[in-house]
Amino acid sequence: MTNLTLGSLFDGIGVFPLAAIRNNITPIWASEIEKAPIRITKRQFPNMVHLGDLTKLKRSSIPPVDMITFRSPCQNLSTIGNREGLAGKKSNLFYEAIRIIEEMRNATDGNYPTLAIWENVMGAFSSNDRMDFKAVLESFLKTEVPIPPSHRWANAGMVRGRNADVCWRVLDSQYWGVPQRRRRIFLVADFRKFRARKILFNTEGMQSDIESSYKGRLFTTKDNRILSIETRRSIQIFPFQERRMRTYAKEGNKKGFISSFGRSTDPFPTLLAGTVDTFAFWHDGLESEGFVRRLTPLECERLMGLPEGWTEYGNDNKIISESARYKALGNSIVLPCADFILSNVAKVYGKEKTK
Repeated sequence: MTNLTLGSLFDGIGVFPLAAIRNNITPIWASEIEKAPIRITKRQFPNMVHLGDLTKLKRSSIPPVDMITFRSPCQNLSTIGNREGLAGKKSNLFYEAIRIIEEMRNATDGNYPTLAIWENVMGAFSSNDRMDFKAVLESFLKTEVPIPPSHRWANAGMVRGRNADVCWRVLDSQYWGVPQRRRRIFLVADFRKFRARKILFNTEGMQSDIESSYKGRLFTTKDNRILSIETRRSIQIFPFQERRMRTYAKEGNKKGFISSFGRSTDPFPTLLAGTVDTFAFWHDGLESEGFVRRLTPLECERLMGLPEGWTEYGNDNKIISESARYKALGNSIVLPCADFILSNVAKVYGKEKTK
């Protein structure tokens, strides 16, 4: 056991707490306001305390933890959002998480939390003329961070301040064991031992573990074909890039419209909270009998690397509606990516904790 503890802000359906448990880290509390995700996580983590709306949280009501994970709302940062950036009503909640981290560190003489882990969309690199990601880094480091000479933030980087060590890296889920194209920024801030680099960039031994963990449960990104027991025919799956398809149709762009039809070797497009992906489906040699259908909530769970049925029931044993499941899954984090980071946390900080 590592004896490490975790608190999760903007918890959603509890992916960081699940990754924590998988790596012998104890999730102590979570903050979330959406009703369906709260019902789901209360069922999955009956011993985890739910603190409610983080804007109303005070230091005295939050137990100290070794690490705080958070994935502040992305609506104002996303390239498909309104692009108001961190000044937007939703994404501005990032600063509430920073407030909670600072208050906890001040109250514990800098002992807790040791780590902060933040996840967000790629749009955070470019929103507000690329000033928002600069503000994110400066919030953790408490010192000025210059914009790169290229005026673009790299997909991976490191900045070290006097009291913190910050690394960030883009992880695309299609390379982490699930057939979904989902690129997200993961940032690790270490306030004590300057080991963020080891946590975020140490991939030794991880790929084989990921492949074995999800073998036989998901389609691979190289080939989305599976063998049908009933027909012994190969099943062809062609995911559509619906947002592109609608855009090109509106523009009358025939070439672009055709390009939005995926190939059988393509990963699924990024799952979104506001829509449900569709795909074409047929058996080899029986193309005329094929059809187009939506992903099911179960398939979306698989595309997020989650245990099957993770979002099906709430703590009251009542079924979660499909619309609520789709929304929660589209807003969530891919488990293998969170698992990779927290497994490295357990390796690096677990050894120190048990000395």
